Amino acid sequence: MQNFEKLYPMDKRPVDVVVISDVHLGTYGCRAKELVAYLKSISPNILILNGDIVDCWQFSKRYFPSSHMAVIKEVLNLMMKGTRVFYITGNHDEQFRRYTDFQLSNFALTDKLVLEIDNKMTWIFHGDVFDNTTKGGAKVLAKLGSNGYAVLILFNRLVNFILRSLGREKLSISKKVMAEVNKAVTKINDFEMIAAELAIEKKYDYVICGHIHQPQKRIVQTEKGQVTYLNSGDWVEHLTALEYHHNEWTIFEYDEKQFQHVPATDTKMPLNVITDEISFYINSLAI
Repeated sequence: MQNFEKLYPMDKRPVDVVVISDVHLGTYGCRAKELVAYLKSISPNILILNGDIVDCWQFSKRYFPSSHMAVIKEVLNLMMKGTRVFYITGNHDEQFRRYTDFQLSNFALTDKLVLEIDNKMTWIFHGDVFDNTTKGGAKVLAKLGSNGYAVLILFNRLVNFILRSLGREKLSISKKVMAEVNKAVTKINDFEMIAAELAIEKKYDYVICGHIHQPQKRIVQTEKGQVTYLNSGDWVEHLTALEYHHNEWTIFEYDEKQFQHVPATDTKMPLNVITDEISFYINSLAI
């Protein structure tokens, strides 16, 4: 994990490529303020939003705080400053898949992406295609589990409030539960190995996924070859992203001590205000 000196909102750290996944905007677990601070600290050539950015499974007009809207605005700001943005759909935002291959200026919506970076091929997709728990009848259970996870996040925050008042360290109940769930899921589906083996067959140098909320960088080797498998983690528990700079992929982990938080209130924002903001930026890009 990378560590950086304290960054201020006006500082822009140059990065070639940034991959972010599993933000889950529109849910109580989303760490939008922290993500805004991170986005304001970087100047990427390419930003890849690798699925589950907006959580359509739990989206409600009654809950979309201004801090969540600020994430969208910051992505649009990066686009207007020249950053190429690729939005790769995931299972929680699968509704967008009907618009696959949509492009506008330096924005593109797709289901998967292959990039050639420094003469090496990188295959990027969310990863839910390998997860049987998001398909068929199991999908209903997955959605129920997602709702339960949101409740667990709220309970976890209440527990931590009590612990802080007692001078005790914070406890991440939700992270432990998610880790156990992911162990079961990956054991059944061999998620990482399937992705890596397919990438090796396709002669890719790197394969990047999200979905399982587990940041990772490791080399997978089989009798057919090897590939570097990477996972961008999430912005609910781990607060991680993948960065490519100086010919190397690294995992960035957010540390609140290294950032000044961008002011953002938690007041609810009407849906029509959100759509008006997005329309303004889209029209600006189209000019």
